[in-house]
Amino acid sequence: MKAFNELAKIPVFSIKDVERLTGNLKTAYSLLDRLMKKNLVRKIRRNIYSCVNPVTGQLVATRYQIACAVTDTAYISHHSAFEYYGLANQVYCEVYVSSETKFREFEYDYVFFKYIASRMEAGVVEAKNTTGVRITDMERTVIDSIRDFEKIGGFEELLNCLKGIYYLDENKLKRYLEIYNTQALYQKTGLLLQQYRKEMQLSQDFIDYCKGKIGKSRRYLLRETYKDNSYNSEWKLMVPKGLFDIMNQDGDVLV
Repeated sequence: MKAFNELAKIPVFSIKDVERLTGNLKTAYSLLDRLMKKNLVRKIRRNIYSCVNPVTGQLVATRYQIACAVTDTAYISHHSAFEYYGLANQVYCEVYVSSETKFREFEYDYVFFKYIASRMEAGVVEAKNTTGVRITDMERTVIDSIRDFEKIGGFEELLNCLKGIYYLDENKLKRYLEIYNTQALYQKTGLLLQQYRKEMQLSQDFIDYCKGKIGKSRRYLLRETYKDNSYNSEWKLMVPKGLFDIMNQDGDVLV
């Protein structure tokens, strides 16, 4: 059991980790085979394993630790990052995994691990108090989710997540917006974060910064076809009627 106890300290491991314990590759495979037959170790996918907690019968590894072990550059992003931070209204059966290296999407224990191409290196951090989890910081999570909400999570769930955020670093937001550098993203980000400006402790300067980047093109907030759209001249966006109420006296948009 000594080898098992050592492996149990590693939430997700490969055959190389076992080889480091045994000092020999052949012995490592033999040990791994014995542990799997005793249901002390389970294979998640090719060369990704995790120990089983003998008390609960569950894997030592969480879905997030599994996701981050898929490639050397894998990290949690988008709605899955909101889930990790405790902001999601719903916990999905999918985990969204950004990576510089493409991988084949897979399912384990009814959880689907979905690949998203990594668009930048900035804004990826090691999760606090959790081994082996890399994740987008809150600001990057917000920008990514606004950028891709039509593909991941949906608009209503995005708003539910944004409502729970009580602070955002403006400099980080600007950095990620500048890396993506698309007018539509500035428009959507400005419109949405203006609504929660006070709660997120964002300055009017940040809102004005977004306004200065939107250009002259008119766009739709949502791609779906709505019969009743109204034009928001401030952000040059077509917004479904009823989605936002009129401005209040302080200049903040209310849902």
